[in-house]
Amino acid sequence: MSSAAVDEWTGRYLAELATQRKLSAHTIAAYGRDLAELARLAGHADWPALTHFDIRRFAAKLHADGQSPTSIARKLSGWRGFFEWLSRQTTLSANPVEGVRAPRRAKRLPKALAVDDAVKLMDNQTHGHPEPAELCDRAMFELLYSSGLRVSELAGLDVHHVAARDGQAASLGWLELETQEVVVTGKGNKMRRVPVGAPACTALQAWLAVRPPARDGSQALFLSTRTTRISARVVQSRLKAHAIKAGMPVHVHPHVLRHSFASHLLQSSGDLRAVQELLGHASITSTQIYTSLDFQHLAAVYDRAHPRAKVK
Repeated sequence: MSSAAVDEWTGRYLAELATQRKLSAHTIAAYGRDLAELARLAGHADWPALTHFDIRRFAAKLHADGQSPTSIARKLSGWRGFFEWLSRQTTLSANPVEGVRAPRRAKRLPKALAVDDAVKLMDNQTHGHPEPAELCDRAMFELLYSSGLRVSELAGLDVHHVAARDGQAASLGWLELETQEVVVTGKGNKMRRVPVGAPACTALQAWLAVRPPARDGSQALFLSTRTTRISARVVQSRLKAHAIKAGMPVHVHPHVLRHSFASHLLQSSGDLRAVQELLGHASITSTQIYTSLDFQHLAAVYDRAHPRAKVK
Protein backbone atom coordinates (compact mmCIF):
# COMPACT_ATOMS: atom_id res chain seq x y z
CA MET A 1 0.00 0.00 0.00
CA SER A 2 1.38 3.42 -0.89
CA SER A 3 2.24 5.88 1.85
CA ALA A 4 -0.36 8.27 0.39
CA ALA A 5 -3.09 5.65 0.86
CA VAL A 6 -1.92 4.95 4.42
CA ASP A 7 -1.96 8.66 5.20
CA GLU A 8 -5.46 8.97 3.76
CA TRP A 9 -6.89 6.09 5.87
CA THR A 10 -5.23 7.23 9.10
CA GLY A 11 -6.10 10.87 8.47
CA ARG A 12 -9.80 10.08 7.98
CA TYR A 13 -9.86 7.83 11.05
CA LEU A 14 -8.13 10.33 13.32
CA ALA A 15 -10.41 13.12 12.07
CA GLU A 16 -13.45 11.02 13.00
CA LEU A 17 -12.03 10.41 16.48
CA ALA A 18 -11.66 14.14 16.92
CA THR A 19 -15.02 15.23 15.54
CA GLN A 20 -17.35 12.40 16.57
CA ARG A 21 -15.77 10.90 19.67
CA LYS A 22 -14.33 14.24 20.84
CA LEU A 23 -11.06 12.70 21.98
CA SER A 24 -8.31 14.97 23.24
CA ALA A 25 -5.46 16.08 21.02
CA HIS A 26 -3.05 14.09 23.21
CA THR A 27 -5.06 10.86 22.78
CA ILE A 28 -5.41 11.37 19.02
CA ALA A 29 -1.65 11.92 18.72
CA ALA A 30 -1.07 8.62 20.56
CA TYR A 31 -3.42 6.80 18.16
CA GLY A 32 -1.52 8.39 15.27
CA ARG A 33 1.81 7.11 16.55
CA ASP A 34 0.42 3.59 17.00
CA LEU A 35 -0.96 3.56 13.45
CA ALA A 36 2.35 4.86 12.14
CA GLU A 37 4.02 1.87 13.83
CA LEU A 38 1.49 -0.44 12.18
CA ALA A 39 2.35 1.09 8.81
CA ARG A 40 6.05 0.53 9.45
CA LEU A 41 5.48 -3.12 10.37
CA ALA A 42 3.11 -3.77 7.46
CA GLY A 43 5.46 -2.22 4.89
CA HIS A 44 3.75 -2.14 1.49
CA ALA A 45 1.06 -4.67 2.41
CA ASP A 46 -2.52 -3.74 1.68
CA TRP A 47 -4.10 -2.98 5.09
CA PRO A 48 -7.51 -4.52 4.29
CA ALA A 49 -5.64 -7.72 3.35
CA LEU A 50 -3.80 -8.03 6.69
CA THR A 51 -4.60 -11.24 8.57
CA HIS A 52 -4.72 -12.44 12.14
CA PHE A 53 -1.30 -14.07 11.62
CA ASP A 54 0.21 -10.79 10.36
CA ILE A 55 -0.90 -8.97 13.51
CA ARG A 56 0.45 -11.76 15.71
CA ARG A 57 3.77 -11.46 13.88
CA PHE A 58 3.79 -7.69 14.39
CA ALA A 59 3.10 -8.10 18.13
CA ALA A 60 5.92 -10.65 18.38
CA LYS A 61 8.28 -8.23 16.60
CA LEU A 62 7.41 -5.44 19.05
CA HIS A 63 8.06 -7.80 21.95
CA ALA A 64 11.41 -8.86 20.47
CA ASP A 65 12.31 -5.18 20.11
CA GLY A 66 11.93 -4.80 23.88
CA GLN A 67 8.53 -3.13 24.10
CA SER A 68 6.63 -3.91 27.29
CA PRO A 69 3.48 -6.07 27.34
CA THR A 70 1.52 -3.03 28.55
CA SER A 71 2.68 -0.95 25.58
CA ILE A 72 1.92 -3.74 23.11
CA ALA A 73 -1.54 -4.27 24.61
CA ARG A 74 -2.30 -0.57 24.15
CA LYS A 75 -1.20 -0.68 20.51
CA LEU A 76 -3.29 -3.76 19.80
CA SER A 77 -6.30 -2.01 21.30
CA GLY A 78 -5.73 1.00 19.05
CA TRP A 79 -5.28 -1.17 15.97
CA ARG A 80 -8.43 -3.13 16.83
CA GLY A 81 -10.46 0.06 16.91
CA PHE A 82 -8.98 1.22 13.63
CA PHE A 83 -9.87 -2.02 11.82
CA GLU A 84 -13.41 -1.88 13.24
CA TRP A 85 -13.70 1.53 11.60
CA LEU A 86 -12.02 0.30 8.41
CA SER A 87 -14.56 -2.54 8.11
CA ARG A 88 -17.26 0.10 7.65
CA GLN A 89 -15.28 1.83 4.90
CA THR A 90 -14.09 -1.17 2.86
CA THR A 91 -14.80 -4.82 2.29
CA LEU A 92 -13.09 -6.40 5.29
CA SER A 93 -13.83 -10.07 5.95
CA ALA A 94 -12.82 -9.91 9.62
CA ASN A 95 -10.96 -7.73 12.08
CA PRO A 96 -7.41 -9.17 11.99
CA VAL A 97 -6.65 -7.92 15.52
CA GLU A 98 -9.51 -9.84 17.16
CA GLY A 99 -8.13 -12.59 19.38
CA VAL A 100 -4.55 -11.33 19.29
CA ARG A 101 -3.24 -10.78 22.81
CA ALA A 102 -0.16 -9.05 24.08
CA PRO A 103 2.55 -11.15 25.76
CA ARG A 104 1.79 -11.86 29.39
CA ARG A 105 2.99 -9.32 31.89
CA ALA A 106 5.66 -10.67 34.18
CA LYS A 107 4.22 -11.35 37.63
CA ARG A 108 5.45 -8.82 40.12
CA LEU A 109 6.36 -10.63 43.29
CA PRO A 110 5.22 -8.93 46.49
CA LYS A 111 8.01 -7.34 48.47
CA ALA A 112 8.78 -8.88 51.84
CA LEU A 113 11.30 -7.91 54.49
CA ALA A 114 14.05 -10.29 55.44
CA VAL A 115 13.30 -11.94 58.79
CA ASP A 116 16.11 -10.03 60.52
CA ASP A 117 14.83 -6.72 59.13
CA ALA A 118 11.27 -7.49 60.28
CA VAL A 119 12.50 -8.28 63.79
CA LYS A 120 14.63 -5.13 63.82
CA LEU A 121 11.65 -3.03 62.71
CA MET A 122 9.47 -4.44 65.49
CA ASP A 123 12.15 -4.14 68.20
CA ASN A 124 13.25 -0.61 67.28
CA GLN A 125 10.24 1.13 68.80
CA THR A 126 9.37 2.38 72.27
CA HIS A 127 11.95 2.99 75.00
CA GLY A 128 11.79 4.63 78.43
CA HIS A 129 8.41 6.23 79.06
CA PRO A 130 6.67 6.28 75.66
CA GLU A 131 3.85 8.65 74.78
CA PRO A 132 0.39 7.17 74.07
CA ALA A 133 0.87 7.77 70.32
CA GLU A 134 4.07 5.68 70.40
CA LEU A 135 2.26 2.86 72.21
CA CYS A 136 -0.52 3.03 69.60
CA ASP A 137 2.05 2.79 66.79
CA ARG A 138 3.81 -0.17 68.40
CA ALA A 139 0.53 -2.04 68.82
CA MET A 140 -0.49 -1.35 65.20
CA PHE A 141 2.83 -2.39 63.69
CA GLU A 142 3.09 -5.53 65.83
CA LEU A 143 -0.46 -6.53 64.87
CA LEU A 144 0.13 -5.95 61.14
CA TYR A 145 3.15 -8.24 61.17
CA SER A 146 1.78 -10.72 63.72
CA SER A 147 -1.52 -11.35 61.95
CA GLY A 148 -1.01 -10.30 58.32
CA LEU A 149 -3.91 -7.86 58.32
CA ARG A 150 -4.77 -5.52 55.48
CA VAL A 151 -4.47 -1.90 56.59
CA SER A 152 -8.23 -1.40 56.10
CA GLU A 153 -8.88 -4.38 58.38
CA LEU A 154 -6.57 -2.93 61.02
CA ALA A 155 -8.18 0.51 60.90
CA GLY A 156 -11.66 -1.04 61.16
CA LEU A 157 -10.98 -2.91 64.41
CA ASP A 158 -12.97 -2.15 67.56
CA VAL A 159 -11.84 -2.74 71.14
CA HIS A 160 -14.57 -5.38 71.42
CA HIS A 161 -17.58 -6.52 69.44
CA VAL A 162 -20.35 -3.94 69.17
CA ALA A 163 -23.81 -5.16 68.13
CA ALA A 164 -25.95 -3.16 65.71
CA ARG A 165 -28.34 -0.77 67.47
CA ASP A 166 -30.11 2.57 66.98
CA GLY A 167 -29.19 2.66 63.29
CA GLN A 168 -25.52 2.05 64.11
CA ALA A 169 -23.78 -0.75 62.23
CA ALA A 170 -22.24 -3.70 64.03
CA SER A 171 -18.47 -4.05 64.32
CA LEU A 172 -16.67 -5.11 61.16
CA GLY A 173 -13.72 -6.31 63.22
CA TRP A 174 -12.76 -6.52 66.85
CA LEU A 175 -10.10 -7.64 69.31
CA GLU A 176 -10.50 -10.69 71.54
CA LEU A 177 -7.47 -10.36 73.78
CA GLU A 178 -8.54 -13.19 76.10
CA THR A 179 -8.23 -15.74 73.27
CA GLN A 180 -5.39 -13.85 71.56
CA GLU A 181 -7.34 -13.36 68.33
CA VAL A 182 -8.78 -10.67 66.11
CA VAL A 183 -11.92 -11.04 64.04
CA VAL A 184 -11.83 -9.09 60.78
CA THR A 185 -14.03 -8.59 57.73
CA GLY A 186 -12.00 -8.94 54.57
CA LYS A 187 -12.74 -8.74 50.87
CA GLY A 188 -16.16 -9.96 49.82
CA ASN A 189 -17.40 -9.31 53.39
CA LYS A 190 -15.78 -12.58 54.43
CA MET A 191 -15.08 -12.72 58.17
CA ARG A 192 -12.15 -14.63 59.60
CA ARG A 193 -10.38 -15.16 62.90
CA VAL A 194 -6.64 -14.60 63.02
CA PRO A 195 -4.27 -15.44 65.91
CA VAL A 196 -2.34 -12.63 67.59
CA GLY A 197 1.24 -13.33 68.69
CA ALA A 198 2.50 -12.74 72.22
CA PRO A 199 4.55 -9.58 71.45
CA ALA A 200 1.52 -8.06 69.71
CA CYS A 201 -0.73 -8.95 72.68
CA THR A 202 1.73 -7.26 75.04
CA ALA A 203 1.83 -4.14 72.84
CA LEU A 204 -1.98 -4.08 72.62
CA GLN A 205 -2.33 -4.31 76.41
CA ALA A 206 0.10 -1.41 76.84
CA TRP A 207 -1.88 0.70 74.36
CA LEU A 208 -5.27 -0.17 75.88
CA ALA A 209 -4.00 0.91 79.30
CA VAL A 210 -3.56 4.50 78.04
CA ARG A 211 -6.11 4.63 75.19
CA PRO A 212 -8.32 7.71 75.67
CA PRO A 213 -12.06 7.63 74.96
CA ALA A 214 -12.88 8.22 71.30
CA ARG A 215 -14.26 11.65 70.53
CA ASP A 216 -17.33 10.22 68.82
CA GLY A 217 -17.93 7.63 71.51
CA SER A 218 -17.00 4.76 69.21
CA GLN A 219 -15.09 1.68 70.31
CA ALA A 220 -12.39 2.10 67.63
CA LEU A 221 -9.27 0.22 68.75
CA PHE A 222 -6.73 2.57 67.18
CA LEU A 223 -7.14 6.34 67.43
CA SER A 224 -5.55 9.33 65.77
CA THR A 225 -4.10 12.22 67.76
CA ARG A 226 -7.59 13.80 67.52
CA THR A 227 -9.05 10.70 69.21
CA THR A 228 -11.02 9.65 66.13
CA ARG A 229 -10.74 6.27 64.38
CA ILE A 230 -7.37 6.11 62.68
CA SER A 231 -7.33 6.13 58.88
CA ALA A 232 -5.36 3.86 56.58
CA ARG A 233 -3.41 6.86 55.31
CA VAL A 234 -2.24 7.80 58.82
CA VAL A 235 -1.14 4.21 59.48
CA GLN A 236 0.85 4.28 56.23
CA SER A 237 2.59 7.57 57.02
CA ARG A 238 3.46 6.54 60.59
CA LEU A 239 4.87 3.20 59.47
CA LYS A 240 6.90 4.85 56.72
CA ALA A 241 8.40 7.33 59.18
CA HIS A 242 9.19 4.60 61.68
CA ALA A 243 10.85 2.40 59.04
CA ILE A 244 13.07 5.28 57.89
CA LYS A 245 14.05 5.97 61.50
CA ALA A 246 14.84 2.27 61.99
CA GLY A 247 17.12 2.32 58.92
CA MET A 248 15.15 -0.13 56.80
CA PRO A 249 16.76 -0.77 53.38
CA VAL A 250 13.40 -0.54 51.52
CA HIS A 251 10.26 1.55 51.63
CA VAL A 252 7.95 -0.08 54.17
CA HIS A 253 4.16 0.24 53.96
CA PRO A 254 1.47 -1.89 55.65
CA HIS A 255 1.20 -4.34 52.76
CA VAL A 256 4.94 -5.07 53.06
CA LEU A 257 4.25 -6.33 56.61
CA ARG A 258 1.37 -8.47 55.29
CA HIS A 259 3.66 -9.94 52.63
CA SER A 260 6.39 -10.48 55.23
CA PHE A 261 3.92 -12.27 57.51
CA ALA A 262 2.88 -14.64 54.71
CA SER A 263 6.39 -15.26 53.39
CA HIS A 264 7.96 -15.92 56.80
CA LEU A 265 5.10 -18.18 57.86
CA LEU A 266 5.34 -20.19 54.65
CA GLN A 267 9.13 -20.49 54.96
CA SER A 268 8.73 -21.96 58.44
CA SER A 269 5.65 -24.15 57.96
CA GLY A 270 5.32 -24.89 54.24
CA ASP A 271 1.55 -24.98 54.81
CA LEU A 272 0.07 -23.03 51.90
CA ARG A 273 -3.55 -23.76 52.88
CA ALA A 274 -3.04 -22.36 56.37
CA VAL A 275 -1.46 -19.19 54.96
CA GLN A 276 -4.41 -18.86 52.56
CA GLU A 277 -6.89 -19.00 55.46
CA LEU A 278 -4.93 -16.54 57.58
CA LEU A 279 -4.65 -14.04 54.73
CA GLY A 280 -8.33 -14.41 53.83
CA HIS A 281 -7.66 -15.29 50.18
CA ALA A 282 -10.74 -16.68 48.44
CA SER A 283 -8.54 -18.65 46.02
CA ILE A 284 -5.29 -20.42 46.75
CA THR A 285 -3.99 -19.04 43.44
CA SER A 286 -3.57 -15.68 45.17
CA THR A 287 -1.50 -17.33 47.89
CA GLN A 288 0.70 -19.37 45.57
CA ILE A 289 2.79 -16.34 44.68
CA TYR A 290 4.42 -16.72 48.10
CA THR A 291 5.86 -20.05 47.01
CA SER A 292 8.00 -18.00 44.59
CA LEU A 293 9.20 -15.88 47.48
CA ASP A 294 9.98 -19.02 49.43
CA PHE A 295 12.01 -20.37 46.49
CA GLN A 296 13.89 -17.07 46.30
CA HIS A 297 14.82 -17.49 49.96
CA LEU A 298 16.04 -21.06 49.36
CA ALA A 299 17.97 -19.98 46.26
CA ALA A 300 19.70 -17.23 48.24
CA VAL A 301 20.71 -19.73 50.95
CA TYR A 302 22.05 -22.07 48.23
CA ASP A 303 24.06 -19.27 46.60
CA ARG A 304 25.66 -18.34 49.92
CA ALA A 305 26.35 -21.85 51.19
CA HIS A 306 26.94 -24.35 48.41
CA PRO A 307 30.57 -24.62 47.19
CA ARG A 308 29.40 -25.21 43.62
CA ALA A 309 26.70 -22.51 43.61
CA LYS A 310 28.73 -19.94 41.73
CA VAL A 311 31.35 -20.14 39.04
CA LYS A 312 34.70 -19.12 40.44
